[in-house]
Amino acid sequence: MSETPLPLRGLHHVALITADYARARDFYHRILGLPIVSESWRAERQSWKLNLRLPDGAELELFSFPTPPARLSRPEACGLRHLALSTDDLDGVRLALLSQQIACEEIRLDELTGQRFFFCQDPDQLPIEFYETARG
Repeated sequence: MSETPLPLRGLHHVALITADYARARDFYHRILGLPIVSESWRAERQSWKLNLRLPDGAELELFSFPTPPARLSRPEACGLRHLALSTDDLDGVRLALLSQQIACEEIRLDELTGQRFFFCQDPDQLPIEFYETARG
């Protein structure tokens, strides 16, 4: 039996739940510069839902809930490991984040690809990787 690939077109969205909606909204919108597509208060859930546009057209959905459990992050836990965003200007992104008092790791080299990258964390300690795309 031959396997036929599913007719997938790409990533549509990534959904995140935050413990501090205002702080996470500020981080993703103002600091990372993601444009707001829509923002809704869902009274029945006591929850905000914010859709932000990623540069490739996919969306980041940001949710608030009254008492979300803490995210298991370290040691490595099953589930989303990190969110990775690509850039042509890794040094510029890192300097811009540092200027906003966002703690960033030093730039490292991916042993397998030879590309440069670094991590910071969002307000809920989700690791965010910034990965330099190949030039040329």
